[in-house]
Amino acid sequence: MQINRNLIAASAIAAVALVLSVFLLAGGMKGFRSRSAKTIAVTGKAERTFTSDLIVWTATINSESLTLSTAYSELKERQKAVADYLKSKQIPADAITYSSVDITKQHDSFYDSEGSRVVSTFRGYLLKQTVTISSKDIHSIEAVSRQISELINQGIEIESGAPRYYYTKLNELKIQMLKEAAEDARNRAKVVAEGGDSQLGSLERSSMGVFQIVGENSDEDFSWGGSFNTSSKVKTASITVSSTYAIK
Repeated sequence: MQINRNLIAASAIAAVALVLSVFLLAGGMKGFRSRSAKTIAVTGKAERTFTSDLIVWTATINSESLTLSTAYSELKERQKAVADYLKSKQIPADAITYSSVDITKQHDSFYDSEGSRVVSTFRGYLLKQTVTISSKDIHSIEAVSRQISELINQGIEIESGAPRYYYTKLNELKIQMLKEAAEDARNRAKVVAEGGDSQLGSLERSSMGVFQIVGENSDEDFSWGGSFNTSSKVKTASITVSSTYAIK
């Protein structure tokens, strides 16, 4: 009888252990399924072509002389000539700014008569000042930048830079494009999910990619770090959004 009781007790313990094992295994499998939930990662993109609404043009005035005072006087005369010229072109004064004067001592270097050492002699002062024009009147400033050679014909030493173009509503445009890229990413994910006979679930995570601006129809290379074209008046902006969605 004692042996039977022991067998019954052992059988009962084994049965309870089996039930617990099945229960724990079922729970573990359930957790495994939840941890291995399916997701899909996609990249959405948005592009916009726009026309710049601000132009920035710079030109540099030069003067040279053996004495600093003479070089500065000549520079001031040339600055006045430039100011009068811009005024004659109806460029408003508040659109014009002048930089501080850059002063460089110039030297000529050569070997002495024996060719054993380099001798340096003072050649004079070189003074430079940059004039910058910022305006939304793009057509007028473009015309002035092309006609500036008229000052050279008057004996004014001036170096003209290429105009740079900007868009003052870029932040608003970027936000709109970010929304469009996110919507494009969702549409792409939906197509892929439906192609796999699944349904698109909730958004798991999302991040903004590179924002770039290049000249319209240009052959500029896209950069992983982003590019910002200022040489073209008409530009194309692009932005990407990487999103991960759950599928069910």
